[in-house]
Amino acid sequence: VFYFMKKSKAVWMLLCWIVALISSFLLDDIFFGFIKLIKNGFLDSIMMWVGNYITGFVILFLITSLFLWEKRKREWLPILWISFLISFLLSWFFKNMFLRERPLIILPLVKETGYSFTSNHSAVAFSSLAVLDREFKLIKWFWILFAILIAFSRVYLGVHYLSDVVGGAFLGSYVGEGCVFLEEKYKIFKR
Repeated sequence: VFYFMKKSKAVWMLLCWIVALISSFLLDDIFFGFIKLIKNGFLDSIMMWVGNYITGFVILFLITSLFLWEKRKREWLPILWISFLISFLLSWFFKNMFLRERPLIILPLVKETGYSFTSNHSAVAFSSLAVLDREFKLIKWFWILFAILIAFSRVYLGVHYLSDVVGGAFLGSYVGEGCVFLEEKYKIFKR
């Protein structure tokens, strides 16, 4: 991970993620208590929409379209898609390595099969941050909020623990940083 970015930024980012991940494991049950307090029909509808339907559309089509809009930024599309793919595959690998059952604390609003740690949705959403930070600094903050909303929706819907989405965000962030680093150093896709 230290090869992907400046050493001071890498150390700071790694420490923050480790603290967040450890804290999230400790806060899993407390966070579900918070979810029970705010749960209502209106939020149920919004979170179903964000967590299932809008996620795929925005991540796969809207972001891609954004890069296609400006011709000189098109060279980053392969990096973006590779970061999506690697994040998804690594998340799937970790799910099958850790075999953590999905939460049973609250009744889930959606039925999902498979294991819980790490969240694919979070990993893929956060994997694009490094590329967006590089090319679209103004929408980076919108995307951070959107990625957090996706992660929150997965916990709200009862299909992930808080630690699953934090782990996914951690994984996706580092995959994205790694893909950007490799492209900038080795010019894999630039002509």
